[in-house]
Amino acid sequence: MTAKSLMIQGTGSDVGKSLMVAGLCRIARRRGINVAPFKPQNMSNNAAACAEGGEIGRAQALQALACGIAPHTDLNPVLLKPETDKVAQVVVHGKVLTSMQATEFIDSRDTLLPAVLDSFSRLQSRYELILVEGAGSPAEINLRERDIANMGFARAANVPVCLVGDIERGGVIASIVGTQAVIDPQDAKLICGFAVNKFRGDLRLFDDGVVAIEERTGWPCFGVIPWLAACARLPAEDAVAQRFSAASTGRPLRIAAPMLSRMANFDDADPLRLEHGVEFEFVPPGSAIPRNCDLVILFGSKSTLGDLEFLRAQGWDHDILAHARSGGRVLGICGGFQMLGKSITDTTGSDGRAGSVAGLGLLDVETRMGTNKVVQPVNATCVTTGQRVSGYEIHVGTTTGPDCARPLFQIADRSDGAQSPDGRVAGTYLHGFLQENAYRRSFLAAIGAADFGIDYSATVEAALDELAAGLEASLDIDRLFAAARVSSSC
Repeated sequence: MTAKSLMIQGTGSDVGKSLMVAGLCRIARRRGINVAPFKPQNMSNNAAACAEGGEIGRAQALQALACGIAPHTDLNPVLLKPETDKVAQVVVHGKVLTSMQATEFIDSRDTLLPAVLDSFSRLQSRYELILVEGAGSPAEINLRERDIANMGFARAANVPVCLVGDIERGGVIASIVGTQAVIDPQDAKLICGFAVNKFRGDLRLFDDGVVAIEERTGWPCFGVIPWLAACARLPAEDAVAQRFSAASTGRPLRIAAPMLSRMANFDDADPLRLEHGVEFEFVPPGSAIPRNCDLVILFGSKSTLGDLEFLRAQGWDHDILAHARSGGRVLGICGGFQMLGKSITDTTGSDGRAGSVAGLGLLDVETRMGTNKVVQPVNATCVTTGQRVSGYEIHVGTTTGPDCARPLFQIADRSDGAQSPDGRVAGTYLHGFLQENAYRRSFLAAIGAADFGIDYSATVEAALDELAAGLEASLDIDRLFAAARVSSSC
């Protein structure tokens, strides 16, 4: 089997590429096409664990779900996980390769193209259609040399491109026409058409805009996509500083999570923010954690020591300690769990920076970072309720101490997590456990929630179907899929 391929590139970041690929994957699956997603290079601290032990971007895991296939490292062969503003961990085929300065990576990233093409070739032999997602924008011509994420990959694999612009941010005509104006003419030849995303209002109002773009570029329009409400019910790749609150029949349970500078795997919040009886808020830097919240969650971090320093710089340590002392609940997940302890020691800088610092001291535990990174899906049992949960681990470090004698979960022959003597402060290395309906309901009930009960997996599946229906109604899918072709250069 040799797959046909089509690439979705954007005029900029956050134009909707990830969810558009997810929706197209679901459409192809419903049409009986054996389809897979692919992203040559992703930059995100929101990662998913694969069965073989590697990690990929969370967006590709969602796209795999849309296809009805299991996440695999070939779906995202190069993953960059920022540790500081200038340094990122480089993950290749699911395994950590090294950490690099941004300039060092830019100068050497073309050396990773063979690994990207190897993954792409393996997918070609297994699927009928590969829907490829670009990164950022091909108009970033300062990054074109040695590019492996956009036109560099498209040229190497001879993959046609659909260019997507975001009308909500304004200037969509200029962004699409301007892309053609600045990119290499040979790159422009790979673009088979364009689509406009996130339109609010009467789509006919943009008819003249479509004509203007077509006349100036010579590219056909595959369609104008309206603002689709289903997108808000799907896991996002980037956190946003906003409050999520569904309709509730009584006082909602208030949950707050500070937005750490290198926050990772914050999609653990998704099942909570969709519950009717929960008001969930990401607290942005510069704002205090609300005093009236019932639960504070510290999510994972790509640089635990760095984010602990960042947390203190915002004054959030005082907010969290005051919350806990007044009887409020605190939950730490992965890096957040480590921050809740008495100390964190990282002698080799394996988690971003070397050193030893005092933690928040809300759990009587200590963490020592190591060089071995644990990446694996797991099944576990809640120690308190006996309920079964599934999730995954992505972390370095080992946490020990008296409060580990009160774990949250049992994973095979080992325990995971810790709790304070009164059970109001808890931590775990397990991600994804809140997706389990029965466990989440008992968790929320114990905190005091009175209105909950969504089926999270069914909600995500329904949102994918709704997203697919919205795309199918607004795009010429037959024409778009017909533009896909078999690579002649990979």
